[in-house]
Amino acid sequence: MSTLVAAPQTLAQKLIAKAAGKSNVAVGDIVNCQVDLAMFHDSSGPRRLKPMLEELGAQIWDKTKVVLVMDHYVPEQDDDSRRIVRIARDWAAEQQLPHVYDSMGICHVVLPQKGHLKPGMFCVGGDSHSPTGGALGTYMFGVGSTEMLGVVVTGQLWVRVPQTYLMKWHKRLQSGVTAKDMMLHMIGKFGMNGGNYQAVEFAGEAVQALSMQERMTMSNMSAEMGSQVGLIAPDQVTRDWLANTGAKDVQIEGWHTDEGAAAIVHEFDASALVPQVAAPHSPANTKAVGEFSNTSIQVAYIGACTGAKLDDLRAAAQVLKGQHLPAGVRLMVAPASLLDQAQAETEGVMRSLRDAGAEILPTSCGACSGYGGSIPDGANVIASTARNFKGRMGSATAQVYLASPYTVAASALRGSISDPREVLP
Repeated sequence: MSTLVAAPQTLAQKLIAKAAGKSNVAVGDIVNCQVDLAMFHDSSGPRRLKPMLEELGAQIWDKTKVVLVMDHYVPEQDDDSRRIVRIARDWAAEQQLPHVYDSMGICHVVLPQKGHLKPGMFCVGGDSHSPTGGALGTYMFGVGSTEMLGVVVTGQLWVRVPQTYLMKWHKRLQSGVTAKDMMLHMIGKFGMNGGNYQAVEFAGEAVQALSMQERMTMSNMSAEMGSQVGLIAPDQVTRDWLANTGAKDVQIEGWHTDEGAAAIVHEFDASALVPQVAAPHSPANTKAVGEFSNTSIQVAYIGACTGAKLDDLRAAAQVLKGQHLPAGVRLMVAPASLLDQAQAETEGVMRSLRDAGAEILPTSCGACSGYGGSIPDGANVIASTARNFKGRMGSATAQVYLASPYTVAASALRGSISDPREVLP
């Protein structure tokens, strides 16, 4: 009697199969998945969901599986932001939501720091950078308000099982080269639709050597490749990081792409990668940092979920400690979360940044989402954010370049786009 053996599965297939209650799924299958968690913020959440729920006369399917983060319009600076945040706060109180994080940092950083994401989960977020969860072996992606309404009412969502693009990074990164540089390089190579709304998985020695926060940067920016998710197989780094958040019952076994699974493989040499910079007005306009050596900058911004976590703040401080910014250069630092900022204060990282001349801004999305008015018109800006679309950071006339926190700090120190390897101690 013969026994049917399931075909090897990618990590994406395994995660979807679990959510769909199946033993395995094939690329192209359309399946209905149970959602483990839905996250939304002050901009994407209550102000849009509340009226739709009321019109339907519907209730939230499971309040313990909903997380609301106030990060886009805080601290409130005008009547419009006060109105939006008030709607979110009032609705959260009315619904008695158990997981609300108000002005504690950016949702994509706060969510994992609070232990909400674990390997094997299937989650959605009301923000395009929700694939950040993939760093923890979570199948997580962004959805619009209408899809989120369906999730919030039913706890379910259908997906089409995607093809996996496996990005294998061999060897190790040089000092001063980061996950941000890896992502900018891939976006420059494949374009902003390079993932074609499929699943991207990052693997190889260089990825395994990354800290959890660096992995979060990679998964986050899979959105800039046009991918639905950006997955990294969980390992001991994942387990250790989650243990520090208080997360319990973390299972990492089995959550990996099987040998022989159908994936489109691209290979890279991490040791050959140099710092990368994306020119205005697209993350795909990426070249090696040396191509921009004569480009002056007036503003440097270290902020956002891809550029102001604790590891990012440490990187910037490593460049700037004992140094001082030249006249005519403004450096703004908006830590990604209160937790990261507090730890950076304890380590002396924030003091190094302040002593160098940095202005410390609130822990929120801030200028990355065009809020706060901190980016002046006409300025050349180098930022650690994920996107540099025209007008994204508020000013339509600012020329925004993207880079790693190392490169942003080095450029601020020299007043022009600079290779951080030339200034690192």
